[in-house]
Amino acid sequence: MSKLEQIKYKNKVLAMIIRSDISVKDSEFFSPTEYPFQLGVHIRKRGDEFVPHIHHLIERKINTTQEFLYIQKGKVEATFYDENKHLVSKTILNEGDSVLLVEGGHGFKILEESKIIEIKQGPYSGVEIDKIKFK
Repeated sequence: MSKLEQIKYKNKVLAMIIRSDISVKDSEFFSPTEYPFQLGVHIRKRGDEFVPHIHHLIERKINTTQEFLYIQKGKVEATFYDENKHLVSKTILNEGDSVLLVEGGHGFKILEESKIIEIKQGPYSGVEIDKIKFK
């Protein structure tokens, strides 16, 4: 059983990785409350319920883009960069793993045929406005 992995550089969290075999008791949230994405894991028993609810409409100001990727199938090499585009770390994401991309840069190399689910804030403004690509 694994725990949450963090990719850090100079006390900044670049990414949070949840391996498919992570173990928590009931529910555990890993992201600080100020993150635009709240990342947690729920382990529930048969018959447990989440009480139906609606979220209040709250205006939120978000000036960063965080992304969440779930490797549903396959194997991917993930690379993480600092804000100056310098390589910090590499890791392999396997089927069932997921990652929250918090800040800095990132890239992915597909090692096996993969199916990846991605979630990020919108609206999307197009590659010219939303991204700075680099090698």
